[in-house]
Amino acid sequence: MNVKRFTAKTAREALALVREALGDDAVVLSTKPSGDGVEVLALAPEGMARIQQAAAQAPVQRAAPPVVVPAPPTLTRPATLAERIAARGERFDARVEPRLEPTLGDSAPSRFDPSRSAAMPEPGFDQSVARDVETLGMSTLTFQDYVRERMLKRRQAELAQQAPSLPAALAARATAPQAATAAPATAQPLRVVASEGRRADAAPPERHAALRERINAKAASTAPRREPPVLRDEIRLAGPGQHDVLGDSTSLRERGEAMGELRGELRSVRALIDERFGMLAFMERLQRDPRQAGLSQKLFDAGLSPALVRKLVQSLPDAQQAPDELAWAAGVLERNLHTDEHELPLEDHDGVLALIGPTGVGKTTSTAKLAAAFATKHGAANLGLITLDAYRVAAHEQLRTYGRILGVPVHTAHDRASLEDLLELLSAKKLVLIDTAGMAQRDARTKELLDMLQHRSIKKLLVINAAAQGETVEDVMVAYGVPQCHGVIVSKLDEAVKLGPALDALIRHRARVVGVANGQRVPEDWHRLSAQSLVQRALRGGGSAS
Repeated sequence: MNVKRFTAKTAREALALVREALGDDAVVLSTKPSGDGVEVLALAPEGMARIQQAAAQAPVQRAAPPVVVPAPPTLTRPATLAERIAARGERFDARVEPRLEPTLGDSAPSRFDPSRSAAMPEPGFDQSVARDVETLGMSTLTFQDYVRERMLKRRQAELAQQAPSLPAALAARATAPQAATAAPATAQPLRVVASEGRRADAAPPERHAALRERINAKAASTAPRREPPVLRDEIRLAGPGQHDVLGDSTSLRERGEAMGELRGELRSVRALIDERFGMLAFMERLQRDPRQAGLSQKLFDAGLSPALVRKLVQSLPDAQQAPDELAWAAGVLERNLHTDEHELPLEDHDGVLALIGPTGVGKTTSTAKLAAAFATKHGAANLGLITLDAYRVAAHEQLRTYGRILGVPVHTAHDRASLEDLLELLSAKKLVLIDTAGMAQRDARTKELLDMLQHRSIKKLLVINAAAQGETVEDVMVAYGVPQCHGVIVSKLDEAVKLGPALDALIRHRARVVGVANGQRVPEDWHRLSAQSLVQRALRGGGSAS
């Protein structure tokens, strides 16, 4: 068994040399810096196996009947390294199960600190280590004893750290062998001490078990209690109204609202990213296909939104199936624009119709046109007029003027109760028209108006301005709830430069157009236009009356 020295610039290179020379199971004894870099002392795995085998056989050899030889009072030479190693090994074997005196009880006040006793060096320890290092290169057997001594001391320190606190008698017995090592002795008396320790270890195990239980119980009672960690969400508020933050309904509701807003923002960001990347891909496709580029340019000029234009262009067939791409796009728009051209006209309907919409879209004028058209066909006696526009000064005077011309009285409702009374009063009429107050789509009173019209017999007609921007029309349809409306009236076609934005919103919301108004004349400027007429008018880009 030989210890080999490896020197390299770095520890990694030195370990690589060890692995190459001794294999992956080599035992590294020490690593220290040197003048050339790092020096590593390593041992082959077979050498460590021999050491362990010798350590296992050493107590068996000492188990022979000892021969007691009285030690002289004073020795003229120090104990050899082998004798000191054997003595410490025997003391370690004797202290694995410490012998306890029958008189030992819980009343012993003193305790010893294992960490202090493990860290306390023995007398003459530094000098013995120096002599051991000097003899390291002389004999393989000497190095084997040295390694065994180090292993025993390490095991002793681990056991001392794991043990709780023992009584003072145990401390005295644990430190007594260390004091005995300070006096030089021969190998023969040391074997006698080991034999006596082994005979003492044969004491009844019940006594040891009972003492261990008392020691463990004492240590458990004196050990500080550990409180479980308090999480940040579990912190409780102090005061008389103490409550859990996590369990507070207000806090949960606020968290839910915050999470909802965060989800909405994330969806908006995702939609924006999808739109941007989709537009980039769409523009790249337009550069490769001139037919798609030309069609998209015409649709953009008509005022259609980029989303609708992209869907149309992406669905454009080849030139053989659609030689005229604009005509093909017009046909697709006509099929997706819903009108009542195949149903009864609005003036031939029965029931209660309420015209709603923002300020200035032409609700009162459209009500007058519809009333005149109905009175012309069915007579003024079958018509009832109600106005809810009581907020503005003289707001209902315009409708009263039209009523006097038609010979129909106009009733005013200030709240829901009066509206229901008027509806009961006019229940015999064939058609009842309700003119509402104009409110901006973002006005808080708009919801109150819609709640006021929540009656089972009222059908709502949304009036939109064809001359408004596409974003404005979209906002109006969302605020007034176009899916809950009976239909849509498109007003001010004569003022619209581009009809495309209004038609785009109607197609995307799948709203049904029940009438159009293109002027101030009553009732001449009230029309029913087909989907084809509206699409052709939008693609021409003209807003003049036809």
